[in-house]
Amino acid sequence: QAQLVESGGGLVQPGGSLRLSCAASGFTFNLYSMSWYRQAPGKERELVAYILSVGGSTNYADSVKGRFTISRDNAKNTVYLQMNSLKPEDTAVYYCNVRIRSYTYWGQGTQVTVSS
Repeated sequence: QAQLVESGGGLVQPGGSLRLSCAASGFTFNLYSMSWYRQAPGKERELVAYILSVGGSTNYADSVKGRFTISRDNAKNTVYLQMNSLKPEDTAVYYCNVRIRSYTYWGQGTQVTVSS
């Protein structure tokens, strides 16, 4: 069974940076596209970025383009989200996600708080 474990969240001032990690296990990591989502209080969960399994192409939500970078290390079964120029509106719980056949797996999430 697929398992995803996020880490790297925390409290950061506006303009700061954080790097989130998601360690994957229980499936052949390099075969699957990986995504990061986030959910702010009182809001629906939204897609932040994804990276394809083949070729490593990426895509981003408009709200994070130019500030966030998703990457993957297939040797370490890990996907990353580098977040720069953070804003208070980036405050949310960030989740790692993979879809395998018809099932979607989620990690437990990591809290990111951007505040002065």
